[in-house]
Amino acid sequence: MRLPGLEIAPRARESAWTQARGSLLGLLVGLGLGALLLELLGASAAEAYATILRAAFTGGPWALSDTLTKATPLMLCGLGCALAFRAGLWNVGAEGQLFLGAWAAAGVASFWLPADTPGALVLPLMALAGFAGGALWGALPGLLRARLGVSEILTTLMLTYVAVQWNNLFIYSAWSDRGFQMTPLFPEAAWLPRLSALADTWPALAGLTLHAGFPLALLAALAVWALDHRTRLGFELKVAGVSERAARAAGMPVGRNMLLAMALSGGLAGLAGMCEVSGVVHRLQQNFSPGYGYAAILVAWLARLHPAGVVLVSVLLAGLLSGAKQVQPGGVATLLEGVILTSVVAADFFGRHMLRRRRAEPARPAPEGPP
Repeated sequence: MRLPGLEIAPRARESAWTQARGSLLGLLVGLGLGALLLELLGASAAEAYATILRAAFTGGPWALSDTLTKATPLMLCGLGCALAFRAGLWNVGAEGQLFLGAWAAAGVASFWLPADTPGALVLPLMALAGFAGGALWGALPGLLRARLGVSEILTTLMLTYVAVQWNNLFIYSAWSDRGFQMTPLFPEAAWLPRLSALADTWPALAGLTLHAGFPLALLAALAVWALDHRTRLGFELKVAGVSERAARAAGMPVGRNMLLAMALSGGLAGLAGMCEVSGVVHRLQQNFSPGYGYAAILVAWLARLHPAGVVLVSVLLAGLLSGAKQVQPGGVATLLEGVILTSVVAADFFGRHMLRRRRAEPARPAPEGPP
């Protein structure tokens, strides 16, 4: 990219410490700008930040439980996006894959199995169905990219709208609960266990919303790390992400790997959808996701595509989203979220690039005239 007299050029490869320092600097700048805006709007920045911290992390086990519950779908979708991005594929349709996973899980929970199916069977089947639904919605763009060269950015984004309307088709008609835009509540056997279920043994856990999807997301992060660092497929995906031409020259099955990467990416997002409908709302309904699939793109980017980073960034972002809702008026909370996230993204960009004076191009010799 060029500016008058200047140009933006990539920096040399950064160390992990330099990357972390840049992200921390962006967070501090965002907090500072947010505080300035709050004061200009007549609100107390100190009180607002104390409210966010208390509502997200320090306000007792209930606050942390709610934050980790919101971090679960961010984590699973973020892992899926990171896996695709590392392979050089831009999966921007995790939201649609989440919706398809939720739809498939809801079908298993309420419509495709007998009502008395035990939880030990229905929950694994819901997880498999959710993963399969998301994987199918991710594999379609992967197939189009591998066979026809169609941009996966366009197809994943467009399929998101199809997935949302597909859900609406069922919750408005065949699966509707007495005409409302939602399905009936799932049988309790189809609910992911919550910490509150252990309150009879440990009374301190009463009222906690954290469910079994969170440890499942942690296991998924471990599995993605193992895929990246311990398998041939992970190595081939990273090579293709750096240079598709080099991967083809080395004899790697690039087309097959594209399909697998997009299917696995979508499957993880679909699993996030299953966790939301089974662990949080206990039914399929309209707009059950506030945009977890879109936010996951930011999570994967800020985490530098590393699974451990995805876990950390998901928890921090979930804390911001959860805590900022307690700041009044509501528009201030949205403004604060935007300022902080924009600052972190900007710091990440300028951590990877630098602004320098444009180098003068050497003068070309004038062409010689006719002899």
